[in-house]
Amino acid sequence: MKIKESCFLITGGASGLGLATACYLADLGAKVGLLDFNQTEGKKAQTLIGANSFFYQADVTSEQSMAEGIETVEKNLGAIHGLINCAGIAPPCKVNSKDLQPHPLELFEKVIQVNLIGTFNAIRLVAQKIISRIDPTKTGEENGVIINTASVAAFEGQIGQAAYSASKNGVIGMMLPIAREMSRYGIRVMTIAPGIFKTPMLSGLPEKAQESLGVQVPFPSRLGEPEEYAKLCGHIIENSYLNGETIRLDGAIRMAAK
Repeated sequence: MKIKESCFLITGGASGLGLATACYLADLGAKVGLLDFNQTEGKKAQTLIGANSFFYQADVTSEQSMAEGIETVEKNLGAIHGLINCAGIAPPCKVNSKDLQPHPLELFEKVIQVNLIGTFNAIRLVAQKIISRIDPTKTGEENGVIINTASVAAFEGQIGQAAYSASKNGVIGMMLPIAREMSRYGIRVMTIAPGIFKTPMLSGLPEKAQESLGVQVPFPSRLGEPEEYAKLCGHIIENSYLNGETIRLDGAIRMAAK
């Protein structure tokens, strides 16, 4: 699929990996629809990217909110050709705290709701839009691409990441059956599992803490740059033989227990 003049919907597009990807694709001539819960940051992102972007405040866990967001993006930018799911949360919490307080069930549910169900919500709604436009007389053509964001925590979840690890493992687990189903429509489905990246999730940590995380990466020994994630998205979009797979983007890190 060509990036130039195609339209990509990016959830969590107002910051971090989503914003970096939006900027990167827009620089290559794409149109980018930004869906994010943070209205202030979303408007800033649209101003930063300029004319080929459109922001809509949306909640990935809401069917109505996402449906309205997708519809509004298409009205402003044209038909969507691809989806990049970057919306996510990662609140740390142990199964039992030191004072034996159990993990709040509502917090576990929220992480699953945003990271896993929110990803699926976006996939099903965008896929429906793409499929509805396909000419049934034309076969073998590529009609869309979907890129989901998991995490290395799906493989090596740390203490306190039970909910986060479960949600990201779910994102990886549903990829292949969805890729198989979408193959008949010429829609590819891929997943990226980032390691430790320099995103708002980590920006609240002291500089020394960020440096200590970076040196745990074998090579290069630093935090990942959001632009590196964006470049991988660009390659996945343009390489039509990439389908139904998870790519680790982590500098060879394997997370310790804590």
